[in-house]
Amino acid sequence: MSVVETVRSVVQPLCDDAGVDLFDIEHNGGVLRISVERGDDADGLDGPSNGVDMETLRLLTRAVSRALDEADPIGGRYTLEVSSPGLERTLRTPAHFRWARGKLVKVKTRPHVEGERRIQGLVTAADDDRFEITDETSGEVHRLGYDDVDKVRTVFEWGPTPKSGSGKTRRKASS
Repeated sequence: MSVVETVRSVVQPLCDDAGVDLFDIEHNGGVLRISVERGDDADGLDGPSNGVDMETLRLLTRAVSRALDEADPIGGRYTLEVSSPGLERTLRTPAHFRWARGKLVKVKTRPHVEGERRIQGLVTAADDDRFEITDETSGEVHRLGYDDVDKVRTVFEWGPTPKSGSGKTRRKASS
């Protein structure tokens, strides 16, 4: 079992207990990053959730740290980071791309891929080998293998700015 798989088996029950979803585990050199989020249906919103509060992250970090010390899946020293993946999140796994169907993303392809290196559009399909993105400018559909991309991130779209004084109701003076 790989380090990431072992860490997942240790961390998943802790996330379940804390009421958060395990989004990603990344082990690069001396850093172990664990990203957690509130489920989309936890807050009733469409799209990324409002995130995980600091107290939950603090408690989860302590629990994960103790459990990893006991399981000892990583030889040597490492830095543990437990956080939310944020509004604009990196997509790395087929599960991430399946989650991102219907969402706006920015793609940077690898140099060997023909065509534009940077594409922005909606993820329209994803399976275990590849994903499709419909370019928001040209409407062209790009079918890319996961090995064809250098980096893919979701794009957070800010809503319109509320008008000044919104939420306040003015009443007419009665005569």
